[in-house]
Amino acid sequence: MACEGILLGMGNPLLDISSVVDDDFLKKYDIKLNNAILAEDKHLPMYDEMASKDNVEYIAGGATQNSIRVAQWMLQIPGATSYMGSIGKDKFGEEMKKNSTDAGVNVRYYEDEAAPTGTCAVCVVGGERSLIANLSAANCYKSEHLKRPENWKLVEKAKYFYIAGFFLTVSPESIMLVAEHAAANNKVFMMNLSAPFICEFFKDVQERALPYMDYVFGNETEARTFARVRGWETENVEEIALKISQCPKASGAHKRITVITQGADPVVVAEDGKVKLFPVILLPKEKLVDTNGAGDAFVGGFLSQLVQEKPIEVCVKAGCYAANVIIQRSGCTYPEKPDFN
Repeated sequence: MACEGILLGMGNPLLDISSVVDDDFLKKYDIKLNNAILAEDKHLPMYDEMASKDNVEYIAGGATQNSIRVAQWMLQIPGATSYMGSIGKDKFGEEMKKNSTDAGVNVRYYEDEAAPTGTCAVCVVGGERSLIANLSAANCYKSEHLKRPENWKLVEKAKYFYIAGFFLTVSPESIMLVAEHAAANNKVFMMNLSAPFICEFFKDVQERALPYMDYVFGNETEARTFARVRGWETENVEEIALKISQCPKASGAHKRITVITQGADPVVVAEDGKVKLFPVILLPKEKLVDTNGAGDAFVGGFLSQLVQEKPIEVCVKAGCYAANVIIQRSGCTYPEKPDFN
């Protein structure tokens, strides 16, 4: 059984500002659909513009936090999951704290005095989404917070660690502290490729963490970018997943398993020199509300079974179930109780 504090996540807590927009809005701010980027100066006015829309919603987000909240929801064991990241001392920060605590997650935020809580614009067009993150306080996480005895206790208590690749842009030092602890103590350390720009522009820090990763998650676009940046001359997702699983490891305690989602196409799982494909739950187009958080939800569902030591096919099934629930709702939200068996 999963016990209290078994799973710890670290990442960039962002308050999602989610709104349906139109093609003119995308053009105006030079946004591509199905992308995840960091905000530049040209994007900053759009947060206020979105906040003024009638259909705007505020949801506690950030990739890792989404996955941890979904895992917590699937587990239904209060405090089974913990989460660390940095927020500002403001109303968005308070909103986030309440949101995550209500979800049953044991959150330990570092509260930055100067920067406002990070936000993420979620622009939805026809069910597809694009994410533009304004990290603000999320960018200010310090490893000193992680090293505080009361917080490091959570690291010592956890047996599984999950960190989205986005956190590589903020605190690689914190990631390595957790990764080395996991390797030294035979625990499971997991990361996500998260976005093409992480694979391209943060290759060096990603490369340092890779030997410690027991599980690597990602989608097909990220996997292809990862391969291209490393000069692997293949676009074949199954081949790429296999090659990632065979990259050198820092500890021999666990083999590496690569899990790549491909939207409506089967999930690719590479382990032990073999690739398996798992079908996803197909959804009629009219039931799709928005794809925001689908990948995060998949990981959350997967982790909820992994920490219970369920076989990989059950983990994938739970991931597909959670993603299917989330894409029928606005943002990374879910009903009160899961209906997974």
